[in-house]
Amino acid sequence: MADKKIIAVVGATGTQGGGLVRAILGDSSGGFAVRALTRDPDSEKAQELASLGAELVKADLDSGPSLMAAFDGAYGAFCVTFFFEHFVPEKEQVQAAAMAKAAKQRGLKHVVWSTYEDTRKFVPLDDERMPTLMEKYKVPQFDAKAEANRAFAQFGVQVTYMLTSFYWENLIYMGMGPRKGADGKLELTLPMGDKRLAGIAAEDIGRSAFCIFKAGFDLLGKTVGVAGDHVTGAQMAAALAKELGQEVAYNPLTPEEYRRLGSPGADVFGNMFQVMQEFESEFCAARNLDSARALNPSLQTFGGWLSKNKDRIPLT
Repeated sequence: MADKKIIAVVGATGTQGGGLVRAILGDSSGGFAVRALTRDPDSEKAQELASLGAELVKADLDSGPSLMAAFDGAYGAFCVTFFFEHFVPEKEQVQAAAMAKAAKQRGLKHVVWSTYEDTRKFVPLDDERMPTLMEKYKVPQFDAKAEANRAFAQFGVQVTYMLTSFYWENLIYMGMGPRKGADGKLELTLPMGDKRLAGIAAEDIGRSAFCIFKAGFDLLGKTVGVAGDHVTGAQMAAALAKELGQEVAYNPLTPEEYRRLGSPGADVFGNMFQVMQEFESEFCAARNLDSARALNPSLQTFGGWLSKNKDRIPLT
């Protein structure tokens, strides 16, 4: 490891960070080593990474000193926050600032920050076409990360801003997979109308981050969008039907109808889908598929991801 550049990976046991850890460990000639940051080094997921060759370091985004120690001696870091652990946008901003400060003080040469657009640039707070949430956000999980971009700039961090996309894994973990309707047939409910959704396999985010590190300083200060596919809800339903071997109808609720579902996060996701639907061109253009594949040729399409993960999608 002494002759390799160390990448400190925040959230190493998560999907984004885990994808990066495995990408680094799978590239023995790449000149990089991985330091996996985790709150619980004794967890099963952390120990699995250790068995693959990762250096484990205990660190907490709420503890500046632990981040300082974790970044010490590293060449670069992958930084990410986790909105759906707490639903507190301001917490994300504090954590991002702590990472930015630690990165600067430890002299990191390259940081990749996983972020999104500020949706209030598309839909101002006084725009009543969608509700304002938590008093000052339209899509909190997007807007907070976009605000946190400033921390990396203000601390003078050598950073690449990576715009991520809708995770295909939301069909597995966030209750967005097909559900049985009143007639017993499966329905995929997405408030996207006939517009395309820019999406990605979560592990491909980490793999794309590795490609950014390998690209070197050419991408410092730049914003890089990543997506594996642009697909409509109808196309997703057709792909699901093909892989599951049964009919899957597309149920294109309006965003307002989606917000009224009352499920956890329905308002947050309803607003998110509405912005991505109404500003489809801008969101897809920021995640140009040709550019994304030029960076990372192994990006999975929705169909490719689905063929490997169909058995993991709960059908309720």
